[in-house]
Amino acid sequence: MNMADVGKNQAFVKEFQVRFDKKLKENEISMLEYWKAQLDKLLSMKPDGVASLQMQIKRISDMMDNRINIIKRERHD
Repeated sequence: MNMADVGKNQAFVKEFQVRFDKKLKENEISMLEYWKAQLDKLLSMKPDGVASLQMQIKRISDMMDNRINIIKRERHD
């Protein structure tokens, strides 16, 4: 492998890393926007009491737990 090939490989790796980082940030923003929307819905509700509020918080927590488990399973497949 000559120096030109090494330079091309380094440029490719750098470009790949930039694209990967950009996609990772886009995915993180999308995920945070989704969960923020879930919490915003909760904030806009007028729960009858603490029990009702706790039930809604539990629902969101269960949704998050379910998503985490799905991602973990996909990672192992």
